[in-house]
Amino acid sequence: MTPAQSRLLDSLSAQLPPRALVTDPVDIGPWLTDWRKRFHGAAPLLIEPASTAEVAVAVKAAGEAGVPLVPQGGNSSMVGGATPPADGSAAILSLRRMNRVRHVDADAGLVVAEAGVILQHLHEEAARHGRRFPLTLGARGVATVGGLVSTNAGGTQVLRWGTMRGLVTGLEAVLPDGSVHDGLAPLKKDNRGYDLTQLLVGAEGTLGVVTAATLRLAPAIVGRAVAWAGVESPDSAAALLARLQARMGPALESFEILPAESLAAVLAHIPGTRAPIDTPAPWHVLVETVQADGDALPPAPLLEAIIGDALAAGLVHDATLAASEAQAETFWRIRDSISDAERATGPAVQHDISVPVAAMPRFMVEAAAACDARFPGTRASGFGHLGDGNVHFHVRAPAGVDRTRWYAEEAPGITRFVHDLVVAAGGSISAEHGIGQMKLGELARLSSPARLHALRAIKAALDPAGLMNPGKLVPLAPVDASE
Repeated sequence: MTPAQSRLLDSLSAQLPPRALVTDPVDIGPWLTDWRKRFHGAAPLLIEPASTAEVAVAVKAAGEAGVPLVPQGGNSSMVGGATPPADGSAAILSLRRMNRVRHVDADAGLVVAEAGVILQHLHEEAARHGRRFPLTLGARGVATVGGLVSTNAGGTQVLRWGTMRGLVTGLEAVLPDGSVHDGLAPLKKDNRGYDLTQLLVGAEGTLGVVTAATLRLAPAIVGRAVAWAGVESPDSAAALLARLQARMGPALESFEILPAESLAAVLAHIPGTRAPIDTPAPWHVLVETVQADGDALPPAPLLEAIIGDALAAGLVHDATLAASEAQAETFWRIRDSISDAERATGPAVQHDISVPVAAMPRFMVEAAAACDARFPGTRASGFGHLGDGNVHFHVRAPAGVDRTRWYAEEAPGITRFVHDLVVAAGGSISAEHGIGQMKLGELARLSSPARLHALRAIKAALDPAGLMNPGKLVPLAPVDASE
């Protein structure tokens, strides 16, 4: 522990209860590695406040001692965004003890949840009030509200409800100087200048620590219909999506695409899974439509009719509607298990990218072909949220490679190649996972001077000492060697 960290510990010991301070390396150890086990850090101190007031004390004391802080929720970042630096210079600020749902207003469709509330628990609490929180993802059992806000998380319902940015109506946060931004009021109009709440959404803890959020709730579902269909290509999938949107409108909530090889990986590596349809197809789509109004017609007959028309038109090879809630969940289990299944098949470079929605079908095919040609022996493909122009584009290593060597020597060049294709298509190298530390160099390489200047200027204005989640999201300005 450095002298500065010792001063911080002494200061916090006088102001916070013993439960809030963890120094045992065994207890800190599980929180030093990222979700993908790609980044490993060190930290001599883990701070676990139980209230916003305690967070404010910790942030203020850290600023006075000059100790960087790494905010952490469920530690499910896919880009190393919550992993402390390897040099042990930072302390971890865990929000996991701040796990209360403070208030639910079912009539207004709003919930106030603290940063440490786990997404699955938020779903359950909303359901107890006859509502639902319309954002879900594979890590819902560990991901927390603070992390979802700080990364502007997406998921499988973005097609209808948008990302976290659209679901957040107010925030409470502790700023780098220890002051508290009390912005939880869900104001529809507020013209007091810069929108600090929205500035903190997606900031990855680099501008302050989110402690609570006011979130939109949706009506509870009274019925849903889930279908699985095999199609020839992403273009066919896009044509089916257009038909569904035209006839079902907002009842269409999710539309996911995956290639046959991703389905095969799940069937091979995830016990208890089976193919939803018997007819082989190069691509597959998973569709969910919902009914929130008890007086409305159930969605299943219309979904069946639309897919039937698509079958007759040759857009779909084969399809099935889930006959029960249990079967619907088995369909979704396949989709949610793709990353785990592909991880079991061997090393791969994962890219969370977006391009304009209309360009995505062509991009998925052409970018995969370009990668396969440029890097012989690899196999590239994408899966995910076709309707909002975001797919997870994975390039798998050739069979038999040394994992450590391949990640160190080959993966960086593959990532640069993929990101160049994305930028050429007018897209983004990060659609929903954030930048963290994994994409910091690529953001600096590919961003315009205007974007980089704005990121650095905002960071410097709110966190002049650079103590909030250092080494994440905001690329450092290059040093001029001539000076």
